[in-house]
Amino acid sequence: MFKYEYESVSCEMDGWGMFNGNSYGIDDYKSIIEKRANDGWRYVGYIPTRQRGTGHIQELDLIFEKEE
Repeated sequence: MFKYEYESVSCEMDGWGMFNGNSYGIDDYKSIIEKRANDGWRYVGYIPTRQRGTGHIQELDLIFEKEE
């Protein structure tokens, strides 16, 4: 049987450009995934939890699993 945990990360607008488009950055997700992996958790995916009307994701949950 597997146990699941979720960790929220924010996506922030990094820049604005009329012809270049918007740029969104995500919190330091790599260190979160590496820390969880060191604790025995496996990254299995993500779920957007807040999204703008334009389709840009503002917040998402990283999903981790661990066998009990």
